[in-house]
Amino acid sequence: MPHGPTQGPVPFEQQSEAAQAAGILEVLGQGVCVVGGDATLLWCNPAFQAYAERVREEIRAACAKLCVEFDAERDDADAPRTRRHVLDVDRDHCYELLASGLVATGGGVAGVVAVAWDVTAVRRLREKLDAIDAAGRELMRLDADATAEMELGERLGLLEDRIIRHMHELMRFDHFIVRVLDRESRRLETVIAGGMSEEAKSLDLYAADDDCGISGHVAATGRSHICTDISRDTRYLPGIDDARSSLTVPLRLHDQVVGILNIESRERAAFGEDDRQLADIFGRYIAMALHVLKLLVVERKATTGQLASDVTAELAAPLNDIVTEATHIMEEYIGQDDLRRRLQAIIDNVDRAKRGLKSVTESPGLRGLVPATNDRDPIIDGKCILIADDEEIIRETVSDVLTKAGALTLMAKDGDEAVTLIRSRRFDLVVSDIKMPRKNGYEVFAAAKQADARCPVILITGFGYDPNHSIVRASKNGLAAVLYKPFKVDKLLEEIHHALTIDVN
Repeated sequence: MPHGPTQGPVPFEQQSEAAQAAGILEVLGQGVCVVGGDATLLWCNPAFQAYAERVREEIRAACAKLCVEFDAERDDADAPRTRRHVLDVDRDHCYELLASGLVATGGGVAGVVAVAWDVTAVRRLREKLDAIDAAGRELMRLDADATAEMELGERLGLLEDRIIRHMHELMRFDHFIVRVLDRESRRLETVIAGGMSEEAKSLDLYAADDDCGISGHVAATGRSHICTDISRDTRYLPGIDDARSSLTVPLRLHDQVVGILNIESRERAAFGEDDRQLADIFGRYIAMALHVLKLLVVERKATTGQLASDVTAELAAPLNDIVTEATHIMEEYIGQDDLRRRLQAIIDNVDRAKRGLKSVTESPGLRGLVPATNDRDPIIDGKCILIADDEEIIRETVSDVLTKAGALTLMAKDGDEAVTLIRSRRFDLVVSDIKMPRKNGYEVFAAAKQADARCPVILITGFGYDPNHSIVRASKNGLAAVLYKPFKVDKLLEEIHHALTIDVN
C-alpha cells in the first residue's frame, strides 16, 4: 500500500497507538489480511504479499466465505465471533487461518480480518506420526502360532517386508539398511535392507569411532547422525548410487544400543531434526520387533535357545523410553493440538503393545517352553511396593519393571484407592504421583507415614507442578525422593535403590 512522505523515522515509543499497531502488523511474520463484504482484498501486510498468488487467492476466497457465515449468524448471541480454519491449498501448501468478523455501522458484518500462517511442515510431521503409529502397531502385532514354526530367515523376511513397507510410508524413502550389533565381536551384521547396493550390504563394519563409517560411529557413541552432504563427511561409506545425504540412528533397547538404522537419499540435505526424532522412535520399534522375534521362538540349538521368562517385563523399559521420547516431542509442540493427539496415540499404542505382548506370553503354546532366568534385583527382590498414578501406562510400566526385578507390586489408579491399600497392608515402598483425583500425592505420603513411619515414599510429578507445596511439606517429614516426568527407567531404579537402603530412624 502506498505511504505518504515522511520526515525520517519516528521512534516507536513516540508514535500514536494506531501507528504502533500498523507498524507491528507490517513486520509481523504471519500474513495478515482484511477482506471486505464484497469479497475483495482491502489490505494485507508484507508477509501476506510474499505468499504465492494461488495461496493469496485461496485465503481471500476462504475469508469471503467466512464473512458470509459471520453475517448469517450476526443475530445468534452464541455464535463464535472468531474461527480457526485449516486451508489445504495443495499437497505442498497448508495454512491455518484465525479469522474474526468486522462489525459494520448498521450492525452487519463488513468484512473479515484474518491471520494466516504456514503449517505445511506441521502437516507433514503429522502424516509421519500417523505412519509411525500404524507401523508400531503392526511391528508389535505378534502371532505366536504363526512365528513358532518359522525358521530365523523366514521370521526376518516377515519383519523385512513390514519394515520396507512402513519405511516408504513413514519417511517417504526406499533406501535403508538395518544392522544388528553382535555383543561379543562388536560387528554390525546386516539383517534387513531395502534398495541398498550389494556393496553397502556386505561392508565389514564394527561399532567403532574410526574407519567404520557413520554406522560404526553411531553404534559406538549411541548418537544419531544427519549427513547433509556426503561429499563433505569423511565418515561416509558407499550406500546407494548417487547418494547425497543420509540419516543414521541407533536401535535401542532401553539404554543399550543393539544396532543401527541407516537411511539414504539422492537429495542433498534431505533429512532434518523432525526426521531424526521420528526415525529414533521408529528405530526403537524395530529393535523391539527384532528382539521379540528372537524371544518368541525356541531355537533348536541349545546355545541360541535363550528365551525370557516374561516378555512383557523384558520390554517394559524400552516401551517406557518410547513414551519418554514422544513426551519430549509433545513439549516442543505446545498449542498444536492435532500433533499432540497423534503423539498421544503413539503413547497409547505402547499400552496396546504391552497388552498384546502379555496375551502372547500367556498363551498355552509358550508356557513351559521358557527356561527360568534370573533378573531379580537383590535390593528390590521380595519387596512389596505400591504404585499410585492415574495414568495407566505409567503405573503399569513401573509395575512391570519392578515385577521383573522380583518385587510384589500393587497398583492404585487414584489417591483414595492408594490410601485404602496403605491402610489395609504393609508396604516396603510407596511410589505415588502428586497430581491425582480424589487425593493428591501429599495425602498419600501422609497416609503412608501414619501407617508406618519407616516406609519410604517417592513422589512423581511433572516439572513445575507442586500443588499445595506437596514436595516441600513432604520433604520436611522424610520424603525419600522426587521423580520428574518424563523419567528414564534407570533413574527410577536408582531412586528406588536409594529409598530402600536409607536408614530411617
